[in-house]
Amino acid sequence: MPYLHWKGKRSADPQPVPLVQDSVLYPNGRGYPNARPNGRVILGENFSVMSALLPEYEDKIDLIYTDPPFFTNRKFSARVGRGEDSRKPSKWKLAEGYHDSWPDLDSYLQFLYERLALMVRLLSPTGTLYLHLDWHADAYARLILDELFGAGGVFINEIIWAYHGPSPIKTAFNRKHDTILVYAKGKGYTFNADAVREPYNPNTVATFKSSRKAGFGKAPNLERGKVPEDWWYFPVVARLHKERTGYPTQKPEALLERIILASSNKGDTVADFFCGSGTTALVAARHGRKFLTCDESPRAVNTARSRLAETKTVISLERDSSAKDPTVPVGGKVKAHVTPISVKLETALDVDFWEVDPAWNGKKFNSVAQAQRHARSGDLPLELKIKIGRTSKVCIRLVTIQGKQYQLHVQPIANAADRF
Repeated sequence: MPYLHWKGKRSADPQPVPLVQDSVLYPNGRGYPNARPNGRVILGENFSVMSALLPEYEDKIDLIYTDPPFFTNRKFSARVGRGEDSRKPSKWKLAEGYHDSWPDLDSYLQFLYERLALMVRLLSPTGTLYLHLDWHADAYARLILDELFGAGGVFINEIIWAYHGPSPIKTAFNRKHDTILVYAKGKGYTFNADAVREPYNPNTVATFKSSRKAGFGKAPNLERGKVPEDWWYFPVVARLHKERTGYPTQKPEALLERIILASSNKGDTVADFFCGSGTTALVAARHGRKFLTCDESPRAVNTARSRLAETKTVISLERDSSAKDPTVPVGGKVKAHVTPISVKLETALDVDFWEVDPAWNGKKFNSVAQAQRHARSGDLPLELKIKIGRTSKVCIRLVTIQGKQYQLHVQPIANAADRF
């Protein structure tokens, strides 16, 4: 089997760092205080995080979807404004998203190789890996995966995700597709064909109704529908305003839903080690899967947390021990009204998401009530209904649109405002 070589190619030993649990999120109080988390969101560099997960998860993860940088050599910005006109990009409020810039192709391939090697180790014998790239590096990645999976591995599909959108290209056909490479460790991988069937095209239905000879004598089950081909059309998120978070290169939920339904079962563990906006974790949670996801960007983790707060899945939020605690004491003056039945912010400032622990123990934050700013209207709920003991110490966490996280502590006071 041929191998791809580049300058500086080497196998990297795992570099585990301890993972520290920062908080547990109980969506709208669901499962509090005894439910165990079914999902983990980890702040940290993914090579170190995956290394730390090896003792617990080696050969145990059922599905890995990974959407790494594409070698575009661009810096992507995040949209942090709310209620903005999508047709006027010059007026958008932007913040740093993530960098996809490299000294050269060799350094990018080494980055990819080291991380894919760990993913293969984490993948179960019946698990499936989906690697999402585009024309910049997909050809190199296929050779890397051939090497890592070896002779016993199974190349399942090269999926083309096609989409529409404007393009600045004037000297070639518009590049409007990504490539998703699908591999498994062996032939016993999960594939739920019936879970992803779709209706036949009306023209196909009409053809088979009009002629017995259509399909060269083979008549499909028209009512059952068909398994999709290896080319998929889903609109990009820029056109799906209901899903848009503002995080750059966000993938549509429908894309991840097809992958998760086809290649995992309820109760399976799904992982995404380039978390981004958290779409993989969100879809996995909705469909009864356990999940692991991580990102080194606090903005990505905050975006994922905000979206997951609207599911029914209890989530553990962690960070690797080398990652600085992003929480800082609140700056400036913030007014809040805290009673035994509710917490009300009287000053929204530039808060994007906030949550409440009604019985702060000074260590692990238990998020029992959450509110997030609406992506389209820009509205933020300023009051959360929650039962609070009169002697409990309440902790409030705020995440701003700039991605900064603040923490406040207060005792509940009936019929009075409390100034921090």
